[in-house]
Amino acid sequence: MRALCLLMLVFLLGCIAAPALAANDDRYSYITVEEITVQLDNATALINVNYSVDEGTRFIFFLLGKQDLKNKLIKILNYNDADMVNINLSHAEFVVDNASFSYGKGIYWYPAHTFNVVVPRLMIQSPQLTRNFTNTNQFPDGLGFFEQPPLPAE
Repeated sequence: MRALCLLMLVFLLGCIAAPALAANDDRYSYITVEEITVQLDNATALINVNYSVDEGTRFIFFLLGKQDLKNKLIKILNYNDADMVNINLSHAEFVVDNASFSYGKGIYWYPAHTFNVVVPRLMIQSPQLTRNFTNTNQFPDGLGFFEQPPLPAE
């Protein structure tokens, strides 16, 4: 009987430890990041995050809401001042004011940035340029860009 209990204990510990040992760098808690897109609009960054959540957490979201999911995504993005625009169980949109520095005359600089997970697909878009990265946790060099001129009136 004692051996059976010990065997069950070892089995249960193995079930608990296996997910932790198999953890990926693109994962934070119950969230696995798939893609992040940062669209630069003058000093503002519009950030779209595509991710998946563990199946077991879906019922918790139904009962308790998505505040914990929002907090974890902000931690992943590493922008404490990000404002959530939209969130569901696979996609979220955030706005970060003053993400880029203005040098006047429509010239902006989006500095290097580090995320708190490895991002399988990272896209940074300015009005003039799009930069794509794979399997990285940082946007390494920063990006200079010009503001988008207003569209002419019809």
